[in-house]
Amino acid sequence: MSVLVEPADANSLGNMAGGRVVHLMDINAAVAAARHSGRIAVTAQMDEIVFDAPVPVGEIVVCESAVNYAGRTSMEVETNVYVEHRRTGKRTRCVSATMTFVAMNENMQPVEVPRLLPETPDEERRYKEAQCRREARLRRREERRSGGCT
Repeated sequence: MSVLVEPADANSLGNMAGGRVVHLMDINAAVAAARHSGRIAVTAQMDEIVFDAPVPVGEIVVCESAVNYAGRTSMEVETNVYVEHRRTGKRTRCVSATMTFVAMNENMQPVEVPRLLPETPDEERRYKEAQCRREARLRRREERRSGGCT
């Protein structure tokens, strides 16, 4: 997804507001999850949103998302946002996050998703890292439910 950053998107510093960036990331990641699952996919969690650089008004923001892992009904999607400088075409990563989406049926009930089969060394690495993050998320969720520390 590519979007021109306009003044209406800006914060008081003349850069795209963080909430607007996250909104674009959520939409882009939801499309990736829906393409993988063939279903509507809803956001369940956002992890580690990292803002590395500002996105100035007048530049192009590019969002790229990929499914890293698919469980039974959920998928982890990695999204990277780049600012593409209009004059040079150079891209600089400015924001990144991992998000969890759940595939839903017509009754808004979770449904099973296709398995993800990594094909390249990079996909295999991302898959294994996503498994570790999933295990950590599940541990934190269980700690919250049991009243333990997070």
